[in-house]
Amino acid sequence: MAKRSKGSSSSGSGSSSSSASTQVVLAVRIQRFLPFMGFHHVLMILVAIAIVLLSLLLAGCSSSSPLVPDIFLIDFFYKSYTPQYDPTQVNPGVAAAIANIVGEALLEVRVGYFGLCVTPDGHSYLCSNNATLLAEQISIEQDPLNLIYIANTFKNDVVFPYLLIVAIVFAFACFVVLATFPSFHTLRERDGTTYDIKTFPNRFAAQGALALIFIASVFVLVSVLWQHTASVAAAQVAQDFGNGSVKSGVGAAAMVLGWFGFVLFILVTLSLTVLVLSISLLSTLADDESESSGSSGSSR
Repeated sequence: MAKRSKGSSSSGSGSSSSSASTQVVLAVRIQRFLPFMGFHHVLMILVAIAIVLLSLLLAGCSSSSPLVPDIFLIDFFYKSYTPQYDPTQVNPGVAAAIANIVGEALLEVRVGYFGLCVTPDGHSYLCSNNATLLAEQISIEQDPLNLIYIANTFKNDVVFPYLLIVAIVFAFACFVVLATFPSFHTLRERDGTTYDIKTFPNRFAAQGALALIFIASVFVLVSVLWQHTASVAAAQVAQDFGNGSVKSGVGAAAMVLGWFGFVLFILVTLSLTVLVLSISLLSTLADDESESSGSSGSSR
């Protein structure tokens, strides 16, 4: 027993030392890389993350792949619950009639920008951009109130994905412009001393990147606000119509992806604004200094 414990302790110490050495090597590589990582590289990373998030938002409910059906704008599903009565309801008995029509239906429909996902039993999802193909695979008992038709109408007549597509195009153009910004370069003096110098980017390139990301931010803001308002309104109307038999909700993942992408675009916009103002200020100071030096030279 003593020999086994000794062997296990030596192997454990060996593995821990190897993992520690690996971590040290990784830390050294990161320390060597970070000093040469410019400010525009951080902005490029933020833009890339935002593009990925918005692309995932557009891809929601487009296929039955794992996690894709969970990215939806709005969902409609049958669920029996106690109906809400209000004095403004002229015919409150319609809730009982709808409940009789629905019966034991459990179907759920999720709506994305370019597709629908349907689950007849609450387990597996059937996803397609063609609502007719989905409806042909569902029986009358599974969808007695035509929720697939309602979801398809919402997707075609209310949802407008092209603002997001244009925003992604502008953001990618900004990413390309940011890639042209100068990085660190080494300056060697006569005495052998070296300096790592980071120059400012061209003013027109910085202004162009700022204009592109600003337009993308505006398009994303309009699209996300449109998405949020339309989804909340449609969910409430559908639930009130199917009082006691139909539930509806707004997709949290889609909202998070949209708003988080917008926040990243705003961060890049503010950062580029500060950069452009800094370049303008330095250019003004340099011009003033050159004018003062020129006037002093002429006076001499």
